[in-house]
Amino acid sequence: MTRPQGSSVLPAARGAGGAPGGRRAGGAALRFVAEHAFTRAAGAPLVPGNAVRLLRDAGENFPAWQDAIAAARESVFFEAYIFADDRVGRQFAELLAEKARAGVRVRVLHDWLGGLGEASPRFWRRLSDAGVEVRTFNPPRLDSPIGWMGRDHRKSVVVDGRVGFVTGLCVAERWAGDAARGAEPWRDTGVEVRGPAVADLARAFAQVWDEAGAPLPDEELPDAAGIAAAGEVALRVVASEPATSGVFRLDQLVAAMARRSLWITDAYFVGTAAYVQGLRAAAHDGVDVRLLVPGDSDLGLVKRLSVAGYRPLLEAGVRIFEWNGPMLHAKTAVADGRWGRVGSSNLNLSSWLANWELDVAIEDEGFAQRMEDAYEEDLGRATEIVLDARRRVQPVRPVPRQRRPRPPGRGRRREGSAVAAAGALRIGNAVGAALGGYRVLGPTEARLLAVAAVVLLALGAVGVLWPRVTATPLAFLCGWLGVALVVRAWRLRRRGGQYGRTAVERSAEEAAAARRVLARAAEPGPAAEPARADAGRDARA
Repeated sequence: MTRPQGSSVLPAARGAGGAPGGRRAGGAALRFVAEHAFTRAAGAPLVPGNAVRLLRDAGENFPAWQDAIAAARESVFFEAYIFADDRVGRQFAELLAEKARAGVRVRVLHDWLGGLGEASPRFWRRLSDAGVEVRTFNPPRLDSPIGWMGRDHRKSVVVDGRVGFVTGLCVAERWAGDAARGAEPWRDTGVEVRGPAVADLARAFAQVWDEAGAPLPDEELPDAAGIAAAGEVALRVVASEPATSGVFRLDQLVAAMARRSLWITDAYFVGTAAYVQGLRAAAHDGVDVRLLVPGDSDLGLVKRLSVAGYRPLLEAGVRIFEWNGPMLHAKTAVADGRWGRVGSSNLNLSSWLANWELDVAIEDEGFAQRMEDAYEEDLGRATEIVLDARRRVQPVRPVPRQRRPRPPGRGRRREGSAVAAAGALRIGNAVGAALGGYRVLGPTEARLLAVAAVVLLALGAVGVLWPRVTATPLAFLCGWLGVALVVRAWRLRRRGGQYGRTAVERSAEEAAAARRVLARAAEPGPAAEPARADAGRDARA
């Protein structure tokens, strides 16, 4: 495919042989403004001096993780939303147990909801008995009735503070597939990182580890200053926490700044009105905006909501493609041939606002070129969705849906659980807009309103005919919420100032520190040299 030409999402300063001095100064100033904006939006500074490798599917990701773990001498941090007790999960469990018995400090963090039904307590006991320290993130608590909605959706591996992996893959057989049964592996993407940014990956792991128990000792975390440069790639480690919305702000900014292309792959796309408008505005300005989503999904509700949002995008000129292979689970974006994002964040409110997510935003033309090449290869197995003459959403050509064999193992597909709340939020947003009139609704939202209307009418009828059926659960829920609030208020009052900074407060302070470093680096004169040296490292509060 021919790539459109144009400027890049991040303007680069010209060298001495380029434009006159005024233009060079203007370019440098524009570069600084863009750098400042990205740092403020993501809450993460740009870290130079790294080597990054793009990894496709389980065939490239899993062997790379296993090789790194097998070579571990000091520590392994392993974080997974799903860690299944199946063929793939047992391979990793045996390797981690072997390293723990050899004296390596091995820590495994898995999410309670993601792992529900995937592995038995006996599986985790075997790891613990081998010396692996295992923690479960955010199990249900009586004093936090809706706390379960915030999940640790991150997937990362950090070994010896020298190599790290950020990915969308979970540890389960369905990602690897089974050739004997004709089950293809899921399509997914990850990256391998070497260099100073690995320190940020280790610190991101420690943030979530600390939420699940006693804090990780500071001496076990690598210092970026002590990690030698491994390459010339600059990247940001965007470690999102609930209510910080770093990736959401970053995605919005990229959509606004893209000049020639923005190619997105997402597994569970349920875009907000603001983000959809950002994509529409970019397409109206002539940006080549493309969205690749699954043709079939392991979470049917999110798939239906995603399809319901196609029309406004297509009307604006956004090109939408549906993947024809097995489950498409990747979460990536590449813009203007020089910026790319890979990680765990989906384009929906659950990932943007409720979950702990981990992504890397990479500013490097060589890496972006590899991402564009992979994207075009994926489009070879996808069908474009268009509007026909009657403005109906349909594929360019009919694609026969073949029944694919399920991967062996338990077959419990829990990955979509983290985004189930996004569907309810999307429906609630449409209902609120219809009743309050605060935004214009499109034809695609008629079905959502019809579903909500049927549900509300049914609940109303039940309430009239059988009052106790609705009153009893409502009374129980109100009582539960009231007791939970009393307990929380009592604990806050009893402990007073003993509470440390919250995760949101830490994230805001670290982002502010990074902005101060960038501001000092922009000042003229020799006094700014130390700040420029620090600009690529994560500022510590």
